[in-house]
Amino acid sequence: MEVVTEQFSIATKGGSEVLDVTSRVASLLAKHSLREGNATVFVTGSTAAVTTTEFEPGLRRDIPEALNRIAPEGVRYHHDETWHDGNGHSHVRAALLGPSLTVPFSNGELLLGTWQQIVLIDSDNRPRQRTIIVQLIGK
Repeated sequence: MEVVTEQFSIATKGGSEVLDVTSRVASLLAKHSLREGNATVFVTGSTAAVTTTEFEPGLRRDIPEALNRIAPEGVRYHHDETWHDGNGHSHVRAALLGPSLTVPFSNGELLLGTWQQIVLIDSDNRPRQRTIIVQLIGK
């Protein structure tokens, strides 16, 4: 069993922006020529999340709108009272979605569905430079 840890950075706008990172993860897998195993994709920071969805224009609008209904901006968050940074909603959104995702791979290919992509959702209230860590475990 081999374990490889890589990372890459991606610029975001915040506001629950949805960004497709599938090709970046797939190219790291191809770089290391692993055939069978799991890829764990993890975003550092507590106001962003990683998940899968169909990366298409409608969902790129639906996801931020749904997150705004679940954890709206402009309401009281205790976090904002502590740090006065106005991103309490960002932390709640990211906590609900989670910072990581595991995707199996076989024959050197990620086992994603036809309409399934790996996405980063940055819920912070400002642009950020995000670090994505990809750990490949396989043979």
